[in-house]
Amino acid sequence: MTSSITYEQAGVDIKAGNDLVDKLKKSFDKIGGFGGIFELQNTKYSLVSSTDGVGTKLKLAFLLNQHNTIGIDLVAMNVNDIICLGAKPIFFLDYFACNHLNIYQTEQVITGISTGCQLSNIQLIGGETAEMPDFYKCGEYDLAGFAVGIIETGNEITGLKIQYGDLVIGLKSSGPHSNGYSMIRKVFSNDEIKQYNKELLKPTTIYVKEILQLLKKFNYNVHVKNIVGIAHITGGSFHNKITRILPNNTTVIIQKGSWKIPNIFTIIQNKGNITNEDMYKIFNMGIGMVIIVRPNVSNEILNFLNSLSIDASIIGHVDKGKRGVQII
Repeated sequence: MTSSITYEQAGVDIKAGNDLVDKLKKSFDKIGGFGGIFELQNTKYSLVSSTDGVGTKLKLAFLLNQHNTIGIDLVAMNVNDIICLGAKPIFFLDYFACNHLNIYQTEQVITGISTGCQLSNIQLIGGETAEMPDFYKCGEYDLAGFAVGIIETGNEITGLKIQYGDLVIGLKSSGPHSNGYSMIRKVFSNDEIKQYNKELLKPTTIYVKEILQLLKKFNYNVHVKNIVGIAHITGGSFHNKITRILPNNTTVIIQKGSWKIPNIFTIIQNKGNITNEDMYKIFNMGIGMVIIVRPNVSNEILNFLNSLSIDASIIGHVDKGKRGVQII
């Protein structure tokens, strides 16, 4: 049996990233959430912003010469963060940098971005294209996205109202989404990446329209706020992303086996001999978003999500204890 591969061996240090954020928060107190909140003076609204990229999933697009879905990933990584605060994304901008402009390749990427904006019901209002032949390899490019949303001040979902007894609902992912690809590329050969290309290049699910409908029914138009936390399960997975929204003295217990894990994750784990602990720290394991809700409305929320064709299930609960996540 081959020795177990860790994320650090794949070139990614999650702890270093978290330490950097913690250090920056000492000087910039708005940093650290899923989006930055900017209150518009003399109005009842606040803006919520996000910026993100696609990471080394781009390497698979280069290898497979498939660029038509990577733009969807770019939009998803931003708008799914904005929706975690309960805000409605309203516009998007992109940054595309390459060695040399390939019209066909670039058009595919921008078409994907446009599709992602349509799925999010937001406007693509601009962007920047840069050619840097001394910086990027021939045929390669990098992407960054920037999105802004809006919310009525006071309706932000920050997680501060999460309490003991709340339930955790998991929303199904389409696969690895846009995280863990440094590990995937460490585990799989190029031939294996080609073999599993459909699973590995599936675009990140965009949850915006469904969650906005959910919030309208269970938060915005009622006196009691029933949805008290939303976390986008990306880099750092359950431990990093759910902990980000938890108040002190609360711990989330995630129950393994409470949802069906897509087969691609089992293949990755077996091929790389990756520990269960690391799998749940690196990959979303089939859950792209979690919603923390009051227990008395959990079944109603599940039924509503299922009516919107969102595959969702209760995957855990909130308990008293040290701030963090346990997977049992």
